Amino acid sequence: MPLSLERVQTLWQLFLAGGLLMWPILGMSLVVVTFAIERLIALRRSRILPARLRTEMEKLAGASGFDPRAAFRLCRRHPSVAADVLEALLAKTGRPLPELERAVEVAKDREASRLYANVRPISLAVTVTPLLGLLGTVQGMILAFYTTANLEAGANRAAELANGIYVALITTFAGLCVAIPAAILAHFIEGRILKGFRDVDDLVDVVLPQLERYENKGRLGPTQLAAEPSPAPPAVPPAAVPARTQP
Repeated sequence: MPLSLERVQTLWQLFLAGGLLMWPILGMSLVVVTFAIERLIALRRSRILPARLRTEMEKLAGASGFDPRAAFRLCRRHPSVAADVLEALLAKTGRPLPELERAVEVAKDREASRLYANVRPISLAVTVTPLLGLLGTVQGMILAFYTTANLEAGANRAAELANGIYVALITTFAGLCVAIPAAILAHFIEGRILKGFRDVDDLVDVVLPQLERYENKGRLGPTQLAAEPSPAPPAVPPAAVPARTQP
């Protein structure tokens, strides 16, 4: 149901009544919305593991004679989190298996740090906004009790105290209204990141066994992996042989 003008004015009055600490709470709510939208866009499936990369890589791994060069070029054509991890793995082709696994873990840690970077402001809002609300409430309670204690004789102390507590609780309410959705969003985004890395692990498990056959046969660096295969030389037609003349 749309908000009426009177209701909007009432909410605005409540916001102003909450005091100065309502502004940082509002700022944290904008931070949550901004970073949540950015992460939801950045964590699309095509940014983590494109479907075409997975399909073509599985075809390469299923074919006889896995070619690391073709796999590396395929990763370059589909830039993503999975492609970066596989490139780090393929760059160690020819090295022992523990070194391959170590390269995968380092690449995953690097990508995870990048993906989680913009989740931290949302997690910060989960922690900070309730504290800001509580601080505003404590401040309001102090002012309410101070005002009540210094009222003139005969004033309605109970009504004045109730009004002060009512205003003081506004900041706690506002802080929780920001922190609860922020906690849900942070949990949802972290779940998408973890699921994406599980999919990347599944693809690594497909490629890794194919590289074991290259162990101790010479390392292929990124330059050699990225190089396009040289075209086969054109077939030279045989020289024309003059026909023998009959005597």
